[in-house]
Amino acid sequence: MLQPTRRDRADAIRFLSIDAVQQANSGHPGMPMGMADIAEVLWHEFFNHNPLNPQWSNRDRFILSNGHGCMLHYALLHLTGYDLSIEDIKQFRQLHSKTPGHPEFGETPGVETTTGPLGQGLANAVGMAVAEKHLAAIFNRPEFPIIDHYTYCFVGDGCLMEGISHEVCSLAGTLGLGKLIVFYDDNGISIDGKVSGWFTDNTPLRFNAYGWHVLQVDGHDSEAVHKAIVQAKAVTDKPSIICCKTTIGWGAPNVAGTAAVHGAALGEKEVAASRTYLNWPHQPFVVSEEIYASWDARKQGETREKAWQALFARYQDRYPELAKELLRRKAGHLPLNFAVQADHLLTELNTKAQSVATRKASQQCIAHFIKVMPEIMGGSADLTESNATYVEGMKLFSKDNPEGNYLHYGVREFGMSAMMNGMALYGGILPYGGTFLTFSDYARNAIRLAALMRQRVVFVYTHDSIGLGEDGPTHQPVEQLPGLRMMPGLSVWRPCDTVETAVAWQAALTHQGPTALLFSRQTLPFQQRDANQLTQVKRGGYILWDDTESGQLPNAILIATGSEVGLAMEAAKQLKAEHIAIRVVSMPSTDVFLAQDENYRSSVLPSQVTAKIAIEAAASAYWYQFVGLKGGVIGLDRFGASAPAKDVFEDCGFTVARIVAMTKEIIYSAASSGGHHHLSVKQCSAG
Repeated sequence: MLQPTRRDRADAIRFLSIDAVQQANSGHPGMPMGMADIAEVLWHEFFNHNPLNPQWSNRDRFILSNGHGCMLHYALLHLTGYDLSIEDIKQFRQLHSKTPGHPEFGETPGVETTTGPLGQGLANAVGMAVAEKHLAAIFNRPEFPIIDHYTYCFVGDGCLMEGISHEVCSLAGTLGLGKLIVFYDDNGISIDGKVSGWFTDNTPLRFNAYGWHVLQVDGHDSEAVHKAIVQAKAVTDKPSIICCKTTIGWGAPNVAGTAAVHGAALGEKEVAASRTYLNWPHQPFVVSEEIYASWDARKQGETREKAWQALFARYQDRYPELAKELLRRKAGHLPLNFAVQADHLLTELNTKAQSVATRKASQQCIAHFIKVMPEIMGGSADLTESNATYVEGMKLFSKDNPEGNYLHYGVREFGMSAMMNGMALYGGILPYGGTFLTFSDYARNAIRLAALMRQRVVFVYTHDSIGLGEDGPTHQPVEQLPGLRMMPGLSVWRPCDTVETAVAWQAALTHQGPTALLFSRQTLPFQQRDANQLTQVKRGGYILWDDTESGQLPNAILIATGSEVGLAMEAAKQLKAEHIAIRVVSMPSTDVFLAQDENYRSSVLPSQVTAKIAIEAAASAYWYQFVGLKGGVIGLDRFGASAPAKDVFEDCGFTVARIVAMTKEIIYSAASSGGHHHLSVKQCSAG
């Protein structure tokens, strides 16, 4: 065979994709066939990577936002020499394979993020470009560009139809992310057919309005694609989008350009016809040695990384402290003094015994921890003052001030959350971002992907209940809190005062996964604790009050979180006056409590005590796992109201009098009948 051409290399992508989808009888062959020429030019002529070390820190990043076309990415990884064999390709979409149905972080070497929900890969890429720009500004020095690479992202029509694309691309233009280059697969086809019936945006003008550098090419003209990439890399003050006109399923003679090739195997006849049409002589999953050799990027990648390692060694000699700090951050290690500083903060807040809104307590924690962990990068979706996410001394990240560690995301909750995922994936940054808890709904799928990828991202949610008051039911969360708790891998904390807030922040900064921190708008009373209780807060649930004789069990247990802990404590004091022994359990994090050993959980919530009442201003059903069928829940199973917080709490039945009445009813009902109590507690009312 003669020296392989661009077309030969692109066809290798096409037929590995065709064959894998055909064998699985599942997948999306159309996009890989249509974008193969673009991918060949980018990966063969520009992409800076080392297949032998997918974690090389100065590698270019490649994000496949239109992740349904993942066989294109798997083919590229296989052909260029990553640890992804032809047998792995043959196992496409099979159980526990390295080639899942959409790219998944941690499953496939070379895959930078989990994509599939359209638009989020693009948002991750914007976050990665922010991280590159930020860390380069902090750590690079003259003659030492140790952080110097590009973020490339493939997107399709679906990505650009999703609203998140507007959020992040608008912001990317404002931030001048010059090392972000996006390739738009403009094939005019989605699952439902020709997009001209529902997507007629002038995409080049749209991105021009965002402040992007815009190029338009024929996506099957390799030389035009090459020239466009050169032009894009020459522009340093704005991100670039290369709008590539393509034919979906290019090379399939009977279905190219139609929705039929979007999300289904070609079928044996069309596979054979494509082989004939493209003059591909090989059997399924066979690529010639010449094409493999032409694609192999291992030697070149190793050479490039060695050159960078030599540069970094000189950097270490010249700037040893900077190098040490960068390596610590990229490894995700905590500073050596973190535990000591965390304990110091806890002691300080316990001594001060302040009664403040937990959002204000959170601000105090941020101010403390950001001095300990400079990798913390904050922000808010246009609610900085309300979320209390900015602290004195933070600098604003901007186009001209990339070393800044606070980012104004604007009203872009979804974009903010997905960008933070990209920053965390990039490494060296621990991002947090704030909004109101009720608006976590806007960002729900990004939170889910953070959990799926186990990324250290902190979601700060303030105004956590009907306690926000006058803004009314549109802003008062009800179902969001239990919904977040049910997400695997997401740790959720709703602290009741300054001490629990400090523990929650410490947990968030050390948790190997995402954390949602839920804080109040209104002032909450400080709760006194002894030394033993201070150590138990970190266990997620603990005994805050226990009015029993040594070795005796209480008559009832009140379980509460956040602002309702204060109500539970007041109720316990009233019940004590009536000679009813009460235990109050504060449970700021149910997932952390449930992760404790059984002995500890039983010591806090003994099964012998059937009179258990959970009190939380959120949907009630979640709490029956703790109180059982003989217990009760004072929850919120309706929407709130617009009024001062005190009035809304009373209207929804969150009063000391109601807690006292229900507790006595459950105790007496259980004592007299041994059965389930008859008082309805699910509806939010004052009755």
